Amino acid sequence: MQSTVRIERYADQGRCVAHIDGRVVFVRFALPGELVRIELDEPHDRDDRFWTGEVVEVVEPSEDRVEPAWPLAGPLANGGGVGGADLIHVSLPGQIKWKSASVTEQMRRLGHLEIDDVPVTRIEADNEEHGLNWRTRIELIADEDGRVSMRRRASHARVRVDTVPLASKALLAVARKEDLWNSTFEPGSKIRVAVPEPRDIRTSRATGKSLLAAVGDNYAITVDGHLKAGTKRLNEVVDADGNRYKYGVDADGFWQMHRMAPPTLVQYLLRLASRELSGVRSAKIWDLYSGSGLFTVPLARVFSHASVLSVEGGRVAVRNAERNLHIAKASDVTTLVGDVSRQLKQVPQQLSKPDLVVLDPPRAGAKASVCRQIAEAGAHGVIYVACNPASLARDAATFNQLGYALKSIQAFDIYPMTHHVETVALFTKVRS
Repeated sequence: MQSTVRIERYADQGRCVAHIDGRVVFVRFALPGELVRIELDEPHDRDDRFWTGEVVEVVEPSEDRVEPAWPLAGPLANGGGVGGADLIHVSLPGQIKWKSASVTEQMRRLGHLEIDDVPVTRIEADNEEHGLNWRTRIELIADEDGRVSMRRRASHARVRVDTVPLASKALLAVARKEDLWNSTFEPGSKIRVAVPEPRDIRTSRATGKSLLAAVGDNYAITVDGHLKAGTKRLNEVVDADGNRYKYGVDADGFWQMHRMAPPTLVQYLLRLASRELSGVRSAKIWDLYSGSGLFTVPLARVFSHASVLSVEGGRVAVRNAERNLHIAKASDVTTLVGDVSRQLKQVPQQLSKPDLVVLDPPRAGAKASVCRQIAEAGAHGVIYVACNPASLARDAATFNQLGYALKSIQAFDIYPMTHHVETVALFTKVRS
């Protein structure tokens, strides 16, 4: 079923809102203000609160609309449908506008906070790259012929690919070297490619040969978790605050995907932490959901007078973090492994009253139990790094009820061409 609708506003998950006969319709590949013809998803006659659909024709376009730089990720009607770039139809300034509106609306609606529009910072190099070539990790699947492909939305079809424009230039150079696009795998295999960004060359200007020389063997191609090429343990480098931090990360483990996200986030977080800990002697810092130590290492290095508690649920990530801390010669760090809420019930007495808490939870957020434990510990400042604005907003409402005020909030567009956005919020204790 098709219908012509006027798009009203941004919604979640890269969609916009329209109405048909009073019923809400969430529309993909649309922009506010546009008049578009849409195809409703099946079944479109169900008696649900809302329907979903996708643009098949733009009658009156928004000034923020552009031709998709990667047509395969565009609308199904135009031969697209693969995932991973749901804002591919939006200009770079339009994406910033969209993400600011998304974070702000969630903080107001779910966080119950009266705030100004949340600023969104783009990584400077992304303008030069037109929002492409930023992913240091990609995941693919082998089609029925064993060739690398991506799934097409709303079907079981797998679309063969011979490039991924969002992948970094270093990753694409490795893919060509390994002849990834012409390789054959067991049908249905999950293929993951991870290539840490080389930090000592300017990759935007580098040739394939110089990129490969800079990468060396510091990359991994895994098939269903088994190493096919490269090395299982990858070396990541983060330059921030005038220092260089080195990390070992498992090839299938979590690491920020954008090639410049780690230094950008570390730099910003250290500045917030420095202000919050100014004048504090023998500070105590908690780093929760700490992964392989992206924030733990610089916090321990910069605040050498502080005692740090690191809590993470993944055992492999914790082992990596402990090695990374050892290499960084950070001695006064206690690591706990397991569910964060459970581990916070058995914090050593000398670390039980933190001055500052840093947390970077998964998409579901920290949730009320962990927020309460942070508040009960009496932390003065809380730096919350969030990949999901809705989860951040819900936890912000909890912190507000517990006596913490939102002191600052800044979003970072480290996922260009997608609806995702990273947000860093600082809460400070205003009452017991």
